[in-house]
Amino acid sequence: MSVSASTFKVFSGTNSRNLAEKICKSLGCPLGNMKVQHFSDGEFSVSYEESIRGQYVYLVQSTFPNSDNLMELLLMIDAAKRASAYKIIAVIPYFGWARQDRKDKPRVSIGAKLIADMLSVAGAHRIIAMDLHADQIQGFFDVPVDHLYASTIFVPYIKSLNLENLVIASPDVGGSKRAGSYSKHLGVPMVLCNKTREKANVVGEMRIIGDVVGKDVIIVDDMADTAGTLCKAADLMLENGAKSVRAIVSHGVMSGDASQKILDSALTEIAFTDSIPFDCGKCSKVKILTISKMFADTIYRVQENKSISEQYLL
Repeated sequence: MSVSASTFKVFSGTNSRNLAEKICKSLGCPLGNMKVQHFSDGEFSVSYEESIRGQYVYLVQSTFPNSDNLMELLLMIDAAKRASAYKIIAVIPYFGWARQDRKDKPRVSIGAKLIADMLSVAGAHRIIAMDLHADQIQGFFDVPVDHLYASTIFVPYIKSLNLENLVIASPDVGGSKRAGSYSKHLGVPMVLCNKTREKANVVGEMRIIGDVVGKDVIIVDDMADTAGTLCKAADLMLENGAKSVRAIVSHGVMSGDASQKILDSALTEIAFTDSIPFDCGKCSKVKILTISKMFADTIYRVQENKSISEQYLL
């Protein structure tokens, strides 16, 4: 893609550097030079090692645990603002705290709104994110949000598997809209898993709504944290006559013993994007699909004032 690198620069946070380098390769521009200095007490500072005055600055950083990644992004935005950048665009492939999008019980924080406010106050002029846990989080920001969908990556991958008896599944009712979009686009049936939670990250009872007998099932979800829901759904579908069970997940958080759970489960394979770094050596069933070209194309379109809706598959 042809875009003038003299009007914009791309920088990366510490833990999103690999993705940022691939984005820059697709854009045909170098990754900007930035330094993060750490102090013995855990504090750190950010400094740009080149001029960004009057530039469009794209800052690539997923805000996955721990909170240092978010703090680093906030400091990057603030430093860019104080260095007289013209526009600051936060490229956040994985937007953390997104599960806290409402008050689901008394006396709790709406964490997603708080993080949105922090990014705006720091000085971000635009947000580019992918597969937010809830679409309404876009409304928490007072700046434009370009919300991308991993379906652009996953749909071609699903088609490449050439599964004859394909069924799309959602691991819970909350994900039915996402799974329904895949089902409609691919022209295949959809099934749901109805689950109850004993507490956060702990699945209680689960039941399948729909027929999976003799089917090749692909479970669609936005994230795998402990992977408890995914693994329980996969095991249940195999018990109910499914021929095979795979999963596609936008964000592989993979906390605790998630890798071992997936290895021990009925899942044939689970595909993640590289929104969060993951070492495939930890789990042989994991396949990583890169989102670098999709984000590079979005940066190009934003920079050239072109529509980004053309790249959406569903």
